[in-house]
Amino acid sequence: MRIEELKPAPGSRKKQKRVGRGPGSGHGKTATKGHKGQKARSGGTKGKRVGFEGGQMPIQRRLPKRGFTNISHKEYAIINVGKIGSLGLSEVSPQILLEKKIISSLKDGLKVLGTGELKGPVTVSAHLFSKSAVKKITEAGGKTESI
Repeated sequence: MRIEELKPAPGSRKKQKRVGRGPGSGHGKTATKGHKGQKARSGGTKGKRVGFEGGQMPIQRRLPKRGFTNISHKEYAIINVGKIGSLGLSEVSPQILLEKKIISSLKDGLKVLGTGELKGPVTVSAHLFSKSAVKKITEAGGKTESI
């Protein structure tokens, strides 16, 4: 057998429906589109634009606009000095906190805040520190490292 001799099995290929070819075909006149309406018009079966509600005022235009969203805003994962003290580690970094599941995600970085107390010296690596956090860590004999 050669490749040009191959043919599909009988009944495996369905004939294409030919619409709009006169009344004798059974698919004439409205060409299976019904009568009038958006879906009967040319281009009516193509997708409408995002948010289109059939001519009704779309929800994004009905709702009032208020405030604005800063596109350069950064969201930081936060941890308090008290939580670092309760861990009992000599060194704390974002990777260690992720591994121990103390923070669920790093987001745009880690920020250390100054709530709570430290009992011993700890080396803390983070992206940002509050002034009170730096003060408490250095007073306890620890170090802060900015990433």
